[in-house]
Amino acid sequence: MILEGDCLDLLRGVEDASVGLVYADPPFNTGRTQRRRTLSTRAATDGEGDRTGFGGRRYATETVGTSAYADAFDDYLGWLAPRLAELRRVLSPEGTLYLHLDYREAHYVKVALDTLFGRECFLNELIWAYDYGAKSRRRWPAKHDTILVYVRDPERYFFDGEAVDREPYMAPGLVSAEKAARGKRGTDVIWHTIVSPTGREKTGYPTQKPEGLIRRFVQASTRPGDLCLDPFAGSGTLGAVAAKLGRRYLLMDESPEAVRVMRARLASADGA
Repeated sequence: MILEGDCLDLLRGVEDASVGLVYADPPFNTGRTQRRRTLSTRAATDGEGDRTGFGGRRYATETVGTSAYADAFDDYLGWLAPRLAELRRVLSPEGTLYLHLDYREAHYVKVALDTLFGRECFLNELIWAYDYGAKSRRRWPAKHDTILVYVRDPERYFFDGEAVDREPYMAPGLVSAEKAARGKRGTDVIWHTIVSPTGREKTGYPTQKPEGLIRRFVQASTRPGDLCLDPFAGSGTLGAVAAKLGRRYLLMDESPEAVRVMRARLASADGA
């Protein structure tokens, strides 16, 4: 199911303890307007073109669409806290919250979550590391996001690390051939590229997250048939992953453009 509206209002209509996994990727409070352009590319003729491809071939691009949202809050925690309280309420005793943040707010939000959930419910701080974006010369370039993981009940939460797709060893020569072929279990540092600007997953929606990242969370913290919730669903990546893995999904966003993107992306999935 896809719902349009402020998640604070929509969550109040969700039954207590009914959700197996929440993945929440709220605005990062960067103070900027987030924008993404969707480009159309064609082979250039007669010396025109603004890009060079393989073999020196020239291509011309044009913008066919744009999307944007303002990412600035005077009181970020004051805005986020009541939504986090609703997310805790709807989590089942076996449920898990994955909250995706950046360095500007992660430490403040963790203190708030410790108070809301209890420090005993803190499971992990995950680091998603990537290698794309601006390269600052005045400081260490920021190339990671933080994902805070909290469980509803530290005695009852569900977690199956063996269900997560295995990853290649960074130094396969240091392990046996059998281990290298099998790969290693995931850790709290996740090396995964962003959504390719030219890949199949690209929807053109700002801040879209890759399916390979979200897939890990769904595999580890849910069983087939469980309900997965994203209150800031954007391009609908959680729904796409849940549908492929046999989970149910509930996606929320107050942007009509986001809802349009999700419905197009998930048109073949039940409930879209």
